[in-house]
Amino acid sequence: MKVTFWGVRGTIPTPGKETVRVGGNTPCVEVSTPDGDLLILDAGTGIRPLGLDLERRFPERLIGHIFLSHTHWDHIQGLPFFLPMRRRGNRLTILGEKRVDERLEHILAGQYLDTYLPFSLAEMEADVLIKEIREGETVVVGEQTLVTACRLDHPGGVLAYRISWREVALVYATDLRHPPGGLDERLIELARGADLLIHDAHFTPEEAVLFPHWGHSSWLQATEVARAARVRRLVLFHYSPDATDADLEAVWEKARAHFPETFLSREQESLDLP
Repeated sequence: MKVTFWGVRGTIPTPGKETVRVGGNTPCVEVSTPDGDLLILDAGTGIRPLGLDLERRFPERLIGHIFLSHTHWDHIQGLPFFLPMRRRGNRLTILGEKRVDERLEHILAGQYLDTYLPFSLAEMEADVLIKEIREGETVVVGEQTLVTACRLDHPGGVLAYRISWREVALVYATDLRHPPGGLDERLIELARGADLLIHDAHFTPEEAVLFPHWGHSSWLQATEVARAARVRRLVLFHYSPDATDADLEAVWEKARAHFPETFLSREQESLDLP
């Protein structure tokens, strides 16, 4: 599998000279399998440059699946500007958690209201299917790709995903709060033995204690999960909008002292698995 990062920032886009090395777009990760399956994790502003790249790579027809961790705005705000949704003949499936209070389709359509945008979700010319999934459900993509959802702790809820192709596995776990003084055992089990763990690193350890109600993790907690789950590699993700490139590179040095195979996610950089 190949993993490419298109948006790595949390909360709000942060363009500028102090974020140019790591990137300022909000969350979006592309996963491609050797079978040709295309999976997109979250639809923050990073999905716009991804869409431009996909238009170049798939000029005839695109088939893909977009898995949303949750629908906080920084994870869906790029969707209206994802060009493959506008091209007839493309087929896209958008998946997110089944809620008791509101349908996923209604939530997504809400940001297309004419008070915000001059076009609607219904006007997208691609064949778009919106599907709700439950905690613990496994979705089959193509012939050999399995995606399993696990609900974690974040205001309003969040899904982490384990993506498996044959014996290769990665786990995407953004926007999560660990219990006081411990780690979320559900995530440790989900990530057990994975080749790659992409983990929320929004906070410093000190900030995670001060702002538990925000529902995020520290880089230190990310390394602790990586060790407990015995993953091969850890990628830090969902950085604070206040963190500069220099801040994050300092975090990287500290994190590697706890888990040597730790990397910073950087926009438009790729990793090959295993």
